[in-house]
Amino acid sequence: MRFLIPFLFAALASTAAFVSAHTADQQQQQQVKRATTCNGHAELCGKGFGNVTFLGTHNSYAVGKEVADNQGWNVTEQLNDGIRLLQVQTHLLNREINLCHSSCSLQSSGPLSNYLSTLSTWLAANPTEIVTLLITNPESIPPSTFGQDFVAAGLDKLAYSPASTATSRDEWPTLGAMIDQGKRLVVFMDYNADFGAVPYIIDEFSNVFEDAYDTTSQDFPCTVNRTSGSPETTLMLTNHYLDYTTTIFGLQVFLSDKSNLTTTNSASGYGSIGQGVANCVDQWKRNPNFVLVDWYDSNGNTPFDLVASLNGVAAPTNTVKTSELTSGTSSSSSSSSAASRTGSKAATSGTTKATGTTTASAGNVSSSSLSAAPASLRIPAIGTLVVTLLGTALGVAWVAM
Repeated sequence: MRFLIPFLFAALASTAAFVSAHTADQQQQQQVKRATTCNGHAELCGKGFGNVTFLGTHNSYAVGKEVADNQGWNVTEQLNDGIRLLQVQTHLLNREINLCHSSCSLQSSGPLSNYLSTLSTWLAANPTEIVTLLITNPESIPPSTFGQDFVAAGLDKLAYSPASTATSRDEWPTLGAMIDQGKRLVVFMDYNADFGAVPYIIDEFSNVFEDAYDTTSQDFPCTVNRTSGSPETTLMLTNHYLDYTTTIFGLQVFLSDKSNLTTTNSASGYGSIGQGVANCVDQWKRNPNFVLVDWYDSNGNTPFDLVASLNGVAAPTNTVKTSELTSGTSSSSSSSSAASRTGSKAATSGTTKATGTTTASAGNVSSSSLSAAPASLRIPAIGTLVVTLLGTALGVAWVAM
């Protein structure tokens, strides 16, 4: 039997080597990028987040017929259509964060927690998609308060946490790596972000620069309006939505210009998305990362086709339908009824209530003034406009992005 011992040792060594090699191979396979489709395209998996263009909705929750609303489809339908940047405005109401314009006592779209739950459900059903959420925080609510809602929705586990407060455009991971790591939600906050407290709520202006917002000019020059970083190295957001002004009781107010909507959201021509993006490319020698629009569905697939061309991928095959809220005449009623869901689209969902915003000023803001919220006055729908104006006369200010 002794002569068999060397053979037994050899067999054991061979088995151990095989197991070790197999384990190492498995570990190597786990480290190899697995994502093959990212935001609908294989070509995007190898691109860095900072080198991709995403279409976004300004006031994504402001869905309705009122003159100050901004969208025709609810957030689920926006995401289904291909929107990948969602912008929201937040205020405290009874110690709970709500999505409100100007003042929650006048208009409210319900708790942020409900909105995040809807977003979480959509992300769970779409595991190869990356979404960006931009939170405007005019009341400087502590990020830890927001964190409670993210945890409740399970989004804290999906949210991407950068290595530092500021990340250069070229230092962001690829979409494929983010999907592999399960970090498919990027969250920016304009004011009062705290990297030490909640690292996945990222300071916007250290990482993104914006051009002017709520403008009435169709020039859309893509010049810097707000940033605390270098426009050369940060991400770029262009606000491509047009307002018109009117005067009520001597006060100038800004409202979404639906009369020029098909031009604003068209591919080419003066005032179009195509022109606005071209201005960004001419000035900054690169594509914008985010294109924020009102009534994104007004021109069908046109905005999505343009973004696809910027990303160098095929145009989407789904058909974006125009909501009756987008194409219809704005109502001056202070409330609007929810449209019933009869197909794959719905005008409102869950807690979504018709709300709207405007700003009375879109002047340039220097980086030194970013410690305070923007001093622009938001005006809600006409049904509550008189109340707002009287409140303003008494010295009540509503500030928002």
